[in-house]
Parts: sequence; structure tokens; C-alpha cells
Amino acid sequence: MKKKVLKIAGITLLILLVLIIALPLFLQEKIEQIIKDKVNNSINATFDFEDASLSLLKSFPNANLELTNLSLVNKAPFEGDTLFYAGDIQLTMSIKELFKSADEPIVLQKLNLDHAKVNIKVDVNENANYDIAKEDESASAETADASDDNFTLAMDSYSITNSEIVYHDLSSGMRLAISEMNHTGTGDLSLEKSELKTMTDALVSFEMDSTLYLNKNKINLDALIDIDLAESKYSFLENKAMVNQLPLVFDGFVKLNDNNQEVDITFKTPSSDFKNFLAVIPEAYSKNIETVETTGNFEVNGQFKGIVDDEHIPTFKIAINSDNASFKYPDLPKAVRNVYIDTEINNETGITEDTYVNINKLSFTIDQDKFNMNAKIKELMGNTKVNAHMDGKINLANLSNAYPMPEDFNLKGMLNADVTTSFDMASLEKKQYQNTQTSGTMQLTGFEYTSEEMKNPVAISNAAMTFNPQTVTLNSFEGKTGSTDFNATGTLTNLLGFMFNNENVEGNFKLTSNQFALNDFMMEDTVEEGQTQTETTTTGEERIKIPSFLDCTVEAAANTVLYDDLKLKNVKGTLVIKDETATVKNLTSDLFGGTLGLSGAVSTKGENSTFDVDLGMSNFNIGESFAGLELFKVLTPLATAIQGKLNSEIKLAGNLKEDFTPNLATISGNLLAELLSPKVDTQKAPLVSALDSKLNFLNTKEINLEGLKTALSFDNGTVQVKPFALKYKDIAINVAGSHTFDKQMKYTATLDVPAKYLGTEVNNLIAQLNDNSLQEVTIPVTANIGGSFTDPTVSTDLTSGVKTLTTKLVEIQKQKLVNKGKDTAKELLSDVFKKAEGDTTTTTKSSGVKETLGNLLGGEKTTTTDTTKTTTKQEDVKNTAKSVLGGLLGKKKKDTVN
Repeated sequence: MKKKVLKIAGITLLILLVLIIALPLFLQEKIEQIIKDKVNNSINATFDFEDASLSLLKSFPNANLELTNLSLVNKAPFEGDTLFYAGDIQLTMSIKELFKSADEPIVLQKLNLDHAKVNIKVDVNENANYDIAKEDESASAETADASDDNFTLAMDSYSITNSEIVYHDLSSGMRLAISEMNHTGTGDLSLEKSELKTMTDALVSFEMDSTLYLNKNKINLDALIDIDLAESKYSFLENKAMVNQLPLVFDGFVKLNDNNQEVDITFKTPSSDFKNFLAVIPEAYSKNIETVETTGNFEVNGQFKGIVDDEHIPTFKIAINSDNASFKYPDLPKAVRNVYIDTEINNETGITEDTYVNINKLSFTIDQDKFNMNAKIKELMGNTKVNAHMDGKINLANLSNAYPMPEDFNLKGMLNADVTTSFDMASLEKKQYQNTQTSGTMQLTGFEYTSEEMKNPVAISNAAMTFNPQTVTLNSFEGKTGSTDFNATGTLTNLLGFMFNNENVEGNFKLTSNQFALNDFMMEDTVEEGQTQTETTTTGEERIKIPSFLDCTVEAAANTVLYDDLKLKNVKGTLVIKDETATVKNLTSDLFGGTLGLSGAVSTKGENSTFDVDLGMSNFNIGESFAGLELFKVLTPLATAIQGKLNSEIKLAGNLKEDFTPNLATISGNLLAELLSPKVDTQKAPLVSALDSKLNFLNTKEINLEGLKTALSFDNGTVQVKPFALKYKDIAINVAGSHTFDKQMKYTATLDVPAKYLGTEVNNLIAQLNDNSLQEVTIPVTANIGGSFTDPTVSTDLTSGVKTLTTKLVEIQKQKLVNKGKDTAKELLSDVFKKAEGDTTTTTKSSGVKETLGNLLGGEKTTTTDTTKTTTKQEDVKNTAKSVLGGLLGKKKKDTVN
């Protein structure tokens, strides 16, 4: 019998175990569909989740339903926005809830949310993305009530972990973010009256009208809340809150009515220790306040009371007070003494715009330095009106000696201020600065500042300002950074607009400097990970950036300006800075032994820094300018070989490299230049040596470049040289062509060479013709110049020219012998070099040709028409021509000239 009972019990347990395991598999799909249908049928949004897992073992004897990657996505007018997301949601309920139909409410006992994100948004038209409940006008009130009961809470506990809530109201400019939130609650919520014990910790950020009032401030709240569901009233019983390290206790209640919420809450600091003040400051800045020595008191008391609806907020009064307090950090040498704080934040009407702040007194002393401030700020949430006064003397170095400042806080100097201001935000926003009133003085001496954004520390020896009702006068601003010194004066016209309205700094200034080095203002720009060089011009090298907030005119004068490797002297000009563009007007400077004039603009607004300038150069030293300016080195093949003076006008446009030097590959423009007293150093000019080696009658040292004027144009890395003429003795030289910025040449030089330079043989041939007109005969010789600046190539057509001349002289002699030489020899030669070599008249079997050849070669004349002899005579003509070329080109040169 015993064995039979055990056997039955075992079978029963096995069946139950199988049911517990198998039942979720059969019910899971049903549960998934019920949840999705219930939610989607009642909201104007899309509810979905990735997976649902049902377990009867995890929370036995209850059922546990786990939903993963749950989302609630808005429809229009917030289509695509995610209102709610949760990485994991666990619901605990009785097993019998699993067998309910889709129309019956499901009772939840526990709810756990992990990695949840709530994104609440109100647009400028005050539409809220959480208003997603469907309106069914045809449904009866009974049906509506039933639809509200799809889920019933009978929980004894719930938790929210690692979650975030964001409320962003675009209509009011308010943004509240609660991040890293962990919240738990325990209590029997199925009862009409119960107590809920909650524990909450989170980071809170609050922003209003682009002003960040709280930035991830740490909040802790442990509260026991009395819940009356019949009255919808929630009252604080026992609680303790921490704002950063400031303890607060609350008392009062919140009651939810049909049309509004009723609030009556008071709070205060549980003690009056002045450490409470240090606790308000984020722990990262206030450090460990437990060891700080304090005297005096710090108290916070407040009350919120009233109705909350669409038009009202609770009235409130918050008082912050401290009377003759002090504090000293044990590891710092200075103490802050005589601390007085008397501040009120009030709203007496329940209208948001009527909130005001009174800072009746705020003062402190460090050593002998004392600071005082008072202010009244009205309509804090509307058209804010400010009346404020501050005065005092502060040694900035003492701030870090008395309070734990960040490591990069390296301020030094003495600040003296006595300033009174009065303004309203509406006038600032409308740029009606005439409605503002500011007066007083401020002076800063011995100021030193170090920043990662500055290449060198900035030392301000003296800065003094006078505040006028609508302007600020900069009486002096003397300082030094790196090797740069500066002294500025001027007027700011919209300091308040810059401070409160994100407007540009507008003003007019005068700047003087003994030495101004642009390299001292270089800033680092780096390529972000994943970017290629084609996506950005920044490569980790230094790049000068013109500040976008500057809109000013500067009259500048400097004894020396250092720019890259250039040293400009006696610099004067006007600089207009606006929209990240610096426009230079009428700048003059001494440079390279002459005078530089410059007008134009430089912009750093785009991905590439650009420039567009006009340069005027007078009496420049050619050697120095070509050596000092990278651009000049690529403008002419003779850049390194010419000495003398230069006058020039240049128009340039293109991109700048990170170091603010021109990117030659992007430059376009044109140049007009005139050389004064130029000389060519042939030892430094491979091109000159190459020409000398091809033309032995040409002594390039004697080429006359005096007064040479030439015009260049350049674009896409190529320099086009407009044709220009040179003179070498009585040889005219015409030059034209182009080269690239990588110094590859393609030029032609055409020389009109008189026959007398072609050697004694050619001159003897001309003498035998006994024609005076041949004394002025020239032949065009073309030199084709290629290769690079440092390794040029030169080829000429001198050989073919001499051959053509020789053949023509033979023809002239023939015509004279047959009495056909009616024209002068010069006229007969005038077109010879315009024809192709193949068109040259060739000799025939006539006796005149033979006689001519005989005379040219110095042999005896014959009348025989023997073809063999004729061939021999033709070879003698070739030999004669070869002899002529040999004399022309020199014995050491090869017989052929390329």
C-alpha cells in the first residue's frame, strides 16, 4: 500500500512538473498577443517587444512574464520618436491570470524595469508626445471604464533600475533630465490605504532658456509615503533627501484632483552647520567636506503651497541664509571668512512669470580682499529684469589657495571692480541696448592664464575698462604671449549682447606691438578617427582659426611682424574681422629691402582656409624675395640666379595650408613684374648653362634684362608666361611658354641670329656673292626648353637652319650665273626660313649649278654633265655645310645638334 501511494504521488508530481514546464509553451503565444492587443487597442502609438518569456518556476507559485526590448513609438505629430523603451521588463502575476480572456483585466503583483528610457516631449505648439490615449466618442462610459482596467495593480513591490527620464518642453525652453536612476518601492498597493517605502538615487540636470542650472547633480531620497487611493492623496511621513551632499527633510502632501493637483510641501536643512553650503556644490568641486573647518551657519527653508493646473504653479518661498560664516580646507593655506548670504527665491501669485530672486547680500573675504554683491531679479520665468551691483578686490591666485579648484585652474592677477548694471532680457533679445544701463570700472593687473587652447600662456600686465550706459571703453589692454607683445585700446558696443544673446563682439580698436608673431596664436586641429584626408584639411598640424564671434575693426601698427619665416618691418594697416574672415585694407610694410602693399581677405570659415589678395611690391631685393617666398621660387626657372631689384603687382587667390602658407596647387591669379638692374648668376642657373652648351655664339652673361617687363598667369598648378622679348647684342630673343608648380618646363625661345654669328665659312660664302644686302641676313633659331628647373633639357633647330641657308646661297649663285638674279640676295632669302625643309630648292644637272658648286668649293669649273661627278660635287656641298656647322658649333661639340 505504501509503495502504491508513493507511486501515485510520484506520478502526480511528474505530471505537475510536466505541466509547469509545458504550460508556458502553450500559453506564451497567447499571452504575447493579449498584451500587444490590449495596449495597441487603447493607444495612438505602436507598442511592441522583441521577445516574451513565460516561466512558472522563476516566481513559483506565481507566473513570471519577461519582455525584452520593449518599445512604444509615437505616431504623428511625433512620428518615429520613441516615447518609452525598456531593455527588460518582468511582470509577476498569479497563474490564474494567464487563463483570462482578452476582455478581462490582468492583476499584476510585481513589476521590475531595467534600462528603461522615457522621452517626454512638448513641441512649440504645446502638443505632448505622451498624449496617446485613443478617444472613442461612440463608446459608453461603462465601456470606457472597462478599457481603463486592462491592467490592475495589486503589487507589493516594484523596481526601476539603470533608467533615464527626459522631459523637454520646446514651448517654454525647459529641459529636465534624470539619469542613472534607481528606484524601488515596497508596500501593499492593493489596499485603499497603505504605506509605500521608496528609495531613489539619480543624477538630475535642469536647463531653462539655454541656461544650465543643474548639471548631473546627485539626488538621493528615502521616503515613507502614506497613500490614500480613495482621496488620491500622497503624504510624506518619514523621509531624508540629499542634494549633492546637502541634507533636506520634507513634510506635507500631494493630492490629485480631477482638474488639478493640490500641493502643500515644506522642506528645510536638518541642521544649520555651514558645511551645508559646501554640500550644495557638486562633490567633484567641493571635495571631501567632512574635514573642512567651518564656523557660522547655513540654512535653507522653503515651502510650496497651492494648485497646479494649466495656468498656475504653487506659490513658494525659499530662503537661503548665512551669517558671518567661514571655512578652511585643511590642505589649503587660505581661509574664506566673513561669509554673508541673504537670498530669497519667491513666487507669491502662482503665476510662473512672477517668480523673483532677491540677493540682498552676498559677500566674503580672503586675506584682505573683499567681494560684495547684491541684486534683484524680477520675472525670472518671463521678461527677466536685472538690477545688480558688485564691487571688490580679489587676488585671483587666492581663489585656488582657499578653495579646491580644478587642476587646470592657473589664474593669477589682481581684479578690482565697481560695476552697476540694469537691463531686461526682452531689450537684449530685440537688441534695444539703449534700454540698458551699465556704469562703473574694472581693472585687471598681473593676470596670467594658461589653457590648452592657447599655445603659450597669456600674461596681461594691465587691462582697464570703463562701463558706460551702452558701451564699454577699453582704456588699456597690455600683455604678452610667447614672443608677441600687444597694447590695445578701443570701444565695445554690445558686451551685453555677447554675454547674454550669443552675439558677436562688436567694436573698434587700435592695436600696437613691437613684435607680433602669428605662430604664437596657432591652434591644434586634428583629424577625427575614421576621417580621410579628402574629408578634412586638418592633419594634426597647427592651424590658425579666426574666432567666429569677432565683428570688429582694428587699426594696427607693429614694428615687426613674424609670419612663417618672413620678417615684416613697420607694418601698418586696417583689419576688419567678421564672419571668420579677416579683411586687410591698405596694409604697408618694409620687406626685402623694398615696400609691400597689401589688400585682400583671408577666411577660415570653410573646411579649407582661403585667401584672395592684391599685392604691390616696390624695389624688392630679388634674391631675398625669391629665397623667402615659396611662391616666387616656382614663378620663374631663374628664381635662384637673378640678383637686382623688382617692382611687381600680383593678384592671388587660393587655399591656405594649416600653417597659413599658400597651398601652391590651388593658387590662381596673375603677375606683372619689372626687373631693375638685374644680373644673372650662371653658376646658380642650370637652364643658362644648358643654353650656353647648345649655342656657342651666345654668352648668357651678356643678356640684357634691364627694364624687362613680363606678365604671368597661373591656375591649376600651371604658370603661363605671356610672350616677351630680350636683347643680346644685335640678337632679338622672343620667349613664351609655361611651367608647372612642380617645376616642369615647356618653353620656346626664338633667336633671330645674324649670319655673321654663323662662323667664318658662312661669312666667306656670303662674301663671294658680293651682295651688301646679305650683311643684314638673320636666320631664326628655335630653342625648345623642357625638363625641370634643376635638370633642364634644350634642343635647337640650328643644324637645319644652316643647311637651309647654305642651299639657298647655292641657288642664289646659280641664278646669278644664268643671269636671273634680278632680285637682291636678301630678298631671295626673306622667306626661306618660313618654308618647310622639304620645300628647299634642290640642284639640277644645269651647268649653272655646277659652276656655282665649283666656285663655292674653290675647284675648277667644268661643263660636263657626268652624273658621277655631279654626285661627287653634291657630297662636297654637304661636306662644306658640315664644315660651316663645325665652325659654328665649336670643335669640342658633336657633329649633330638636337
